[in-house]
Amino acid sequence: MDRIRLVNMTFYGYHGVSAAEKETGRRFEVDCELTTDLAEPGKTDRLTDTIDYAAIYDLIADIVQNRSFSLLEGLAVNLATEILDAFAVIEVTIRVRKLVPPINGNIDFIEVEVTRRQTAPEKLLVSEDTDG
Repeated sequence: MDRIRLVNMTFYGYHGVSAAEKETGRRFEVDCELTTDLAEPGKTDRLTDTIDYAAIYDLIADIVQNRSFSLLEGLAVNLATEILDAFAVIEVTIRVRKLVPPINGNIDFIEVEVTRRQTAPEKLLVSEDTDG
């Protein structure tokens, strides 16, 4: 299978268990890997035949910046679920990193990775071009 990757998207969000994290926020990084079939867009070279990764970015940005989750796990699973609901992808892997986490120690980030598969196969069907 083929993959599209959006790597190291950076956002400011209000996710965390403590009230301080939810109030002051933190910087988060997100990676998104989409598994799909790119044979048709590879032949046609048309955006309409593939996944619009600008739309994927916009969806991720909206969720990270405008919603609040206590856990990175909740954020990551929500991102994966929303992408599978909105786009014709077979599988999605999401990695969410919280930079400068509130841990008493020297650490760059905490990362959570989740992978989810499409459970609605009808979303993967490609409509046939009837323009003859």
